[in-house]
Amino acid sequence: MIQELDRITVNPELCLGQPTIRGMRITVGFVLKLLASQLCIEQILAAYPELEEEDIRQALNYAAWAVSDRTVSITSANVPVEWL
Repeated sequence: MIQELDRITVNPELCLGQPTIRGMRITVGFVLKLLASQLCIEQILAAYPELEEEDIRQALNYAAWAVSDRTVSITSANVPVEWL
């Protein structure tokens, strides 16, 4: 069962319907990209004071939930055969 994600909102009229944080124009994808660029939570919160730590945690939970049911074929990912 998915953990409650009460801070993640989807509005077709906001950010092209992408999942956002609390209806702001900050998408889950943007938060994930900040984390992937090796910024820590404290750095993100300093740069975007409208965010809260729970927003970032729920963005990660949402992403984990969103990809958990997807299966990717190794051959369709363009992995060289010698890696298999």
